[in-house]
Amino acid sequence: MAGQASEYHRGDMDIHEQVATFHLVMGITKWGSLIIAASLLFLTLWFCTPTGFFGAFITGAVVLALGIFFLRSRGDAEH
Repeated sequence: MAGQASEYHRGDMDIHEQVATFHLVMGITKWGSLIIAASLLFLTLWFCTPTGFFGAFITGAVVLALGIFFLRSRGDAEH
């Protein structure tokens, strides 16, 4: 029994669907986390500090813009 042949061959499966699903989940996680963070910052500053609506909105918009800048995909970093 030690030398049975196996049907499995490493690297022969088509994994395009798994790769697409992985990239979808990572994208949802990345952008969803940014939206939640910017929203929490905005709401915390608006309701829990004397900053007011406009100060909280500006701060939240800056965090959102910086997050979009740093988290966007770059085409030259393909593996």
